[in-house]
Amino acid sequence: MKTGRLFTRPLLPWLCGGLLLLLAAGAAPLLWQHETVVQIRVAHSGTNLPDGFYLYQQLSAQGVRIKSITPAGDALVIHFEDEEQSLAAQKVLRRLLPQGFVVAAGPQASQQPRDTNPPTYS
Repeated sequence: MKTGRLFTRPLLPWLCGGLLLLLAAGAAPLLWQHETVVQIRVAHSGTNLPDGFYLYQQLSAQGVRIKSITPAGDALVIHFEDEEQSLAAQKVLRRLLPQGFVVAAGPQASQQPRDTNPPTYS
């Protein structure tokens, strides 16, 4: 019988299983995290997007909690923790922004915007 061994062979599968269980429990919240976004686009060419900081101030003043506001090409993308905050923001933004802006729920943050004009090959 060897002494000084910390783990015996029958204990090793249990330790590996426990380690996998701990890793799965740590990763589970990331899988269930749901993030919603609202996109603001310009309806007519020649109009500039609104200032993100101004929008942040106005939404915060109305009690809407924002994770982030980022420019994405020809749109501003506003990220929220949940659908309730997203819907509240859409109401405020539609009142706040003049005609000429499109406010709509956008794709999830993990999705990349699609190119609406695919390249043509000759």
